[in-house]
Amino acid sequence: MLTVLKYGVIISFVISMVSLAILVIKTFYFGKRTASAPHEDDPEDGEKRKTGFFGNLSPGFNITKLYAEPKGDVKKGIAYAFGKGMMPWEKESAGNHLPSYLCGISYHAGIFLSLLYLFAVIFSIKIPDLIILIFQVFCLAGFVSGVCLLGKRVLAPYMREISCPDDLAANIIVDVFLISAFLHTFMPGLAPYFFLIAILMFLYIPSGKIRHCFFFFYVRILFGIFYGRRGVFPSKPFQDNGGRQGMAEGEK
Repeated sequence: MLTVLKYGVIISFVISMVSLAILVIKTFYFGKRTASAPHEDDPEDGEKRKTGFFGNLSPGFNITKLYAEPKGDVKKGIAYAFGKGMMPWEKESAGNHLPSYLCGISYHAGIFLSLLYLFAVIFSIKIPDLIILIFQVFCLAGFVSGVCLLGKRVLAPYMREISCPDDLAANIIVDVFLISAFLHTFMPGLAPYFFLIAILMFLYIPSGKIRHCFFFFYVRILFGIFYGRRGVFPSKPFQDNGGRQGMAEGEK
């Protein structure tokens, strides 16, 4: 039975990754507009198409691609997206809600370490006791953080108003996965339950909000490419004589 569940975890993981890869590929179908949209009186309008990475998709725009000359470095943009751009003082929403930001870091650290632990168990990789102890600390901290974030979503009126069932389901599934990983380090006999929740989580990822754990990296790369190519990075706000914040004149 345990062997069957191990294969179930691997298969569900593959299904999840393939589904996410398909979602990424679909993003390449987004059209690229030219400088001007086709006019309804244009006799060649029927030949114009909205073009994506894989070819013509729908009527609407000329296939000619129009790009401005790059003004910056894409690599610097990606480095900013994964570095300084992740700091709370660079993100207003994070800076104004620092406890939630720190809980989020703890939560996601616990999740990624739990995934590594899961596959170490699946492939019978021996983990040193010190590493197990460190994992237990991060895993438990991640679980507590996840429960706190769930409580905030349920109890805070403004959070509850903008939440949907998927928000709650995604949080609960991951929380159960975290506590299952933590308990498994003490009681290996819980492996069947640990594997079952892992299978459920992997199958849920492509259709639920948990998929952001995968798209986070993809989106940050696109973010870095977009702003790095243009050489546009946020600058420190200044205060004028009236105490109002703004940007330097040349950076507007």
